[in-house]
Amino acid sequence: MASNQQPPQAPQPGPQLPPPPHQQQQQQQQQQQQQQQQHPHPHQHQQQHQHQHQHQHQHQHQQQHQQQQQQQQRGQNPAEAQNLNQIVIEYLSKKGYSRTEAMLRVESAHIDADGRPIISRVEDYPDMMYEKAYSFLKNWVDNSLDLYKPELRRIQFPVFVYSFLELASKGFVKACQEFFEAHAPEHESLHSHDLLQFMAIRSIEHVQHNELAKLYKENKYRISLTRTTFNLLTYHLHDNEAAGGAIITRILNDHMDVHITTGHPTMLNARDESGLGEDEGIAGHTTGRRAATGELASLKLGPLPMDKDFIADVEERLQQEDANERQQTKQDESGIVSGVRSLVDECKAIKREETEDSPMRDDIPLPPYKGADIEREVRMVKESRKKFNLISGPSPVLPSVCMYTFHNTNDGLACVDFSQDATLAATGFQEAYIKIFSLTGMPLVSVLPSENNGETAPTTRRLIAHSGPIYGVTFSPDNRYIISSSQDSTLRLWSLDTFTGLVLYKGHDRPIWDVKFGPFGHYFATASHDHTARLWSTDHIYPLRIFAGHLSDVDTLAWHPNSAYIATGSSDKTVRLWDVQRGASVRLFNGHTAPVTALAFTPDGRTLASAADDATINLWDIGSGKKLKSMKGHGKTSIYSLDFSIEGSVLVSGGADNTVRVWDVNKGLGGKAAAEPEPYIPASAAAVAAVNGATAVTGDATMKVDAPAGAGITSQPLAPSTGTGGKRKKEIVATPDHMAAFHTKRTPVYRVRFTPRNLVLAAGAYMGP
Repeated sequence: MASNQQPPQAPQPGPQLPPPPHQQQQQQQQQQQQQQQQHPHPHQHQQQHQHQHQHQHQHQHQQQHQQQQQQQQRGQNPAEAQNLNQIVIEYLSKKGYSRTEAMLRVESAHIDADGRPIISRVEDYPDMMYEKAYSFLKNWVDNSLDLYKPELRRIQFPVFVYSFLELASKGFVKACQEFFEAHAPEHESLHSHDLLQFMAIRSIEHVQHNELAKLYKENKYRISLTRTTFNLLTYHLHDNEAAGGAIITRILNDHMDVHITTGHPTMLNARDESGLGEDEGIAGHTTGRRAATGELASLKLGPLPMDKDFIADVEERLQQEDANERQQTKQDESGIVSGVRSLVDECKAIKREETEDSPMRDDIPLPPYKGADIEREVRMVKESRKKFNLISGPSPVLPSVCMYTFHNTNDGLACVDFSQDATLAATGFQEAYIKIFSLTGMPLVSVLPSENNGETAPTTRRLIAHSGPIYGVTFSPDNRYIISSSQDSTLRLWSLDTFTGLVLYKGHDRPIWDVKFGPFGHYFATASHDHTARLWSTDHIYPLRIFAGHLSDVDTLAWHPNSAYIATGSSDKTVRLWDVQRGASVRLFNGHTAPVTALAFTPDGRTLASAADDATINLWDIGSGKKLKSMKGHGKTSIYSLDFSIEGSVLVSGGADNTVRVWDVNKGLGGKAAAEPEPYIPASAAAVAAVNGATAVTGDATMKVDAPAGAGITSQPLAPSTGTGGKRKKEIVATPDHMAAFHTKRTPVYRVRFTPRNLVLAAGAYMGP
């Protein structure tokens, strides 16, 4: 009977019979044990392992306290609240439902006592949550449908940047470094320039003083998504807030300007996926690409109307030249001898008539024309008649290239330019002087007798006045002046009649990277480290216009053929087109992934070419503001110079890969073609024209004229030469519009230019073995 006796119950009201004696003894023993557990005596602790009972007492006391609090807050049975999940888990384990048991354990770990999900906050684990959020986004994008993947991938870079900057701003040095090292390689192909600048950021101070970091934090990253893709993204982030969706949503809201477009995702994905979208990236508060109404600003791209009196004087002079030629050759009155067209007919053939979109002549005020202007126009007509016609297509006729190599420069050559008549070359050096070379070997005689040393005039002239390296030189269209720009933030106008300085121009407060004369002279433009470009005239010592809008250095510029617009390329990886009269930005071309280094307009003024440190050449339709195509072939090196042929069908480029490359402008405009290997010009090609090279030794620098190459180019799919005569190491794959490559030994090509005869002049400094 004692073995089946139940534990004593709580006393009830009313009289009860006392239990039997043996039950009373058992009850007294149980009460004593309970009292010892609740109020242990010091002597009893020593007998029953004192430390163990203290631990059990504290643990039981904490459990009772927690159970009482939970019971008061929820009004639930404490045992039920604590043991319900455990009971279910044990039941599932006994029945063998291992998968269900594992899922229940995972869910229980993310649910609080009230049954609500536990959401990790950024404030709780900031160094871990950004890594978790970015990995969550990356994995989701990688597993998305191919239809949406190109658009979704464009979100990853801004999320990466702002997550990285947040970690650095919060002082998580180790987490910031690990995050950058883990995910930066994914973006090297499109954003290598930005990653190089972000690489040094590790602290709050770095973020505050880094120009690129401030640019990203002060502006929103612009991106375009179709409505379908945007809805897919937002729904997924909302459904997965705990996995990182909340952080991604906050970045989208605070740091990104998402432009929703209508249409199907395939329409947006039709763009070149190897580059950035035209509206993608940091473009500042005023894009300059569209007018306030959202429409493209109208442009006047037609030729500038010529002065009627000027045209009449030129035609009269050409008639006199034709008459002199007939007398000398005894030709008939038709004006044609052996198929040669008369100068008057040639002038009419090349003359560009005024069109509906031509600017008014009063929009670009020019000084009255002079006799030198007439002489220049006559010379241009004569050169045009001798022009070598270039043909693109399956059987191309390629241009000849005359390469000028400067030796013994000690890495001091900074810039070079050729005169319009191809008789002079001007170079700027790091040692703050300019050197003028005669390309024909004729002496450079000054009209000032004091400037002529001895009886024989030299073939080179040195111009000294700047106090810093010379970064830009440009010839006037009449070849009588040059303008130089320097690190000392000044510009100087030099006379080529006296080889002396004439005017000093001040306005920029930082180094001036580039300077270009306008196509009609009188005006010139500059690009500077102060993030601006400026318009000047030779008769004013102050700038006439300031073109402000770029977010970083303005590195290069080019004039539109009608002189009404200026294009600028910047380290912010954008190209802008500026209205000279209004000083306003009328187009923004966004697509490069590195600083823009070279620009060129087609002779008809309808197309713009831009090159950058990303080794890519982009062609832009100026009217629509759209990219026509991208051309690749310079490997992974910078491109320094661009120029179009007289017809505008052929483009040449020079770069750091020691090559001059020729491109078919019209090929591939209808669609995107697959890449194919570049043609290769062998070093000992039999078709290379044998021309006697002229060498000018000037003491500190030697200029060597290399032989031009023209016809007979092979198309072997080989890579560039190693420069040592060995085997070619790696094949360079170029886009199909790549026509040919002219290799130098070890000379980066700083400048390329088409002459009126379609001969290519190129120049660079020999870098040595």
